[in-house]
Amino acid sequence: MTIKPLFDRVVLKAIDSAEKTASGIVLPSAAQEKPQLAEVIAVGPGGNVDGIETKMQVKVGDKILYSKYSGSDFKIDDQQVTIVRQSDILAIVE
Repeated sequence: MTIKPLFDRVVLKAIDSAEKTASGIVLPSAAQEKPQLAEVIAVGPGGNVDGIETKMQVKVGDKILYSKYSGSDFKIDDQQVTIVRQSDILAIVE
């Protein structure tokens, strides 16, 4: 299934975080924080959003950091994705 976001929405796939602490203790999945590092897998066209012309700053394949409690999580074709607004993206990781 193809995901085509609308307006200034961006579809993200989380990049797995560490499952161990620095000292080697294995963390159960319930104790792990929601990852804030993700890869962009789809980008909306931008356009006029809330009366303001929006140009998309990210592209497919970018690795980004996004706000901790932003977006909506979905499971599509056995893949967990998060859809956020472009304004929830904090930085592009190079």
